[in-house]
Amino acid sequence: MSNRTPGGALASNIEVTANTVQRGDIIQVGGQACRVSDLFQLPQGAKQILFESGELLTIHTRTRLVAVRMLRRR
Repeated sequence: MSNRTPGGALASNIEVTANTVQRGDIIQVGGQACRVSDLFQLPQGAKQILFESGELLTIHTRTRLVAVRMLRRR
C-alpha cells in the first residue's frame, strides 16, 4: 500500500529485515516512530540500527519489522 504524505512524497509500508533495512526507514518501536540514521553490520548477518534519537536496536537475520519507506519519484 502506498500513500502520499502532506509534502507530496510517496510513502509505502514495507517489511524489512537485517538485509533490507535502509537509512531513512521509519520503524515503530514501542509505539514511537523512529527514523533510521545509520546501520552497523554485526557478525552472522545481524545489524545494529542507530535511530535519529540516538537509540540503538540490534536485529538478527530472522527479525522482521514493518517500516515506512519514502519512495523516490522518477
